[in-house]
This record gives sequence, structure tokens and C-alpha cells, in this order.
Amino acid sequence: MGEGRVALVTGARGMLGTDLCPVLSEAGWRVIGADLGEFDITDAAAAREFVSGCRPSVIINCAAYTAVDKAETEYHTAFRVNHRGARNMAEAAAAVGAALVQISTDYVFDGSKEGAYTEDDPPNPVNAYGLSKWLGELAVRVTLEEHYIVRTSWLHGLHGKSFPRTMLTLAQPYPGKDVKPLRVVSDQVGAPTYTVHLARALAVIISKPCYGTYHAVNRGCCSWYEFACEVFRAAGLAPEIIPIPSSEYPTPAPRPRNSLLDTSKLARVYGHQLPPWQEGAAEFVGLWRESH
Repeated sequence: MGEGRVALVTGARGMLGTDLCPVLSEAGWRVIGADLGEFDITDAAAAREFVSGCRPSVIINCAAYTAVDKAETEYHTAFRVNHRGARNMAEAAAAVGAALVQISTDYVFDGSKEGAYTEDDPPNPVNAYGLSKWLGELAVRVTLEEHYIVRTSWLHGLHGKSFPRTMLTLAQPYPGKDVKPLRVVSDQVGAPTYTVHLARALAVIISKPCYGTYHAVNRGCCSWYEFACEVFRAAGLAPEIIPIPSSEYPTPAPRPRNSLLDTSKLARVYGHQLPPWQEGAAEFVGLWRESH
């Protein structure tokens, strides 16, 4: 690995990257944050040049195409970022002897399993976004031995678009606007994961070279409907919420019904567990209220 404790974070101005950089700094890393203004991960030569210049000991690739529904038609862009970009970062890491953390998703699974998915379960994406992330995982695995694949789910944070932000915005009354009943899907389950909690888990993961694939999500599970109810409870709001099946809320990209990820490997290898998802929701709501 490269000299010193230097961490390069790509997508540093995104939802996860914005929270990850200060967490890594607090953990003693010298952090270099990079986004499109510095280099484009889909440009292999630019990626290698930038990485060669800063010579990190670890790269955390938070840069991603995350528009799940748009990926069904913008699949060339999704695959260029999530697949080719991941491969480029792995090649750049290999060139300087750095490790790479590739952030991945529950959407690599089809959701048909009963119970939580382990790291050893075979992926079977049901949408273009999930396939692009799965191919990104494969590219990293075949390119670089010193890698961590970290899958997470239902990510939300203060610095980007997310489900709780959308719910709170829809529930806020203002002059000339009527708050309509909110119809929220109740037959898809997963673990809402707060970016700050995931960032702390990533700091733990890169603290020792136990390379491989890990699931990192907040503890517990819920449906999107239950997630919305908890967000409103934490915010002291009481809009009318109607639980509906997925069939009544069709989207361009199909979603897995079951997004539960088993995190026992993270606990076994690192002795680390993320807090319950309700704590993440409460912290998000508190910060959101301060900013509004």
C-alpha cells in the first residue's frame, strides 16, 4: 500500500462522500476529496494520473450513478460510471499499491430470498442500476486483490436526495398548498441506512486489511411505509399516510421486494455493528429541521 494514512474519496461532494470525509479525518486519515471538478472516474487516463499524483493508501469510491429509474433508459451512462468507473479506479489503485473500497448496493439481489442476504448469496439484479453495480463489483474483484466491496441499502443523508427528505418535503404545508394523503409502498422491506453511520463503519473497515465483501446497513428492518411513519414521528408531524402494494406504485425500474442484508460478517470480522435504523432516521430529521 501507499505511504502514510492517506485516503482518497471519490464522489466527495455526494451524499455519502460529504459525510465520509470528516469521519475519516477524525479517525486520523489525511483525506483527499475528489469529484468531477478534479477528475472523471470514467476517464481511465485521468483517474490514473490523479491517483498517481496523490498516492493514497486507500481509495473509497463513492462516485456512482444512482438514478435507479433513469438507468432503465440511460443505461449507457449508468454502466459507464458504475462498471467502467469502478474498473478504472481499481486499475489506478493497483498502479500505486493502494487498496480500494467499492460501495455497492442491495439491488444486486432480486429480492426473492426469505430472510437476509449474506455476502455469499448469488446476485441476480432485476434492474439496470443493480446490474451496473454488480458488474462494477466483478470488475474490482478481477482487477485488484486488495479490495473491499461494501454493500448497503436505502441510503439517506442530509447532503442529497433521499426518501425521508422527500417525505418531509411532501408533508410540509405552506400557503396555497394542500397536503394530500401520502401513498407509500408497504410490501418492500429493507434497512434504511444513515450516511454518517455508514461512514463510521467504513472507517472501521479500512482500519485493517481484511479484504473481501461486506454488508453494512443499520440494524433492524422496515417497509417504506414504516420508514415514512418513523420519519414523521421523529419530526412531530402527522400527515395522512396510506400503505399501498408495489403494484399500485409502478416504477420504470422494478425493485426487489426483500432488500435485507445480513451484517453478521462485519460484526464477526471487525466487531462492529451499525446503530438501529430508527437512530439514523432521528438524527437525519434533527439535522433537517435545523436547516429549515
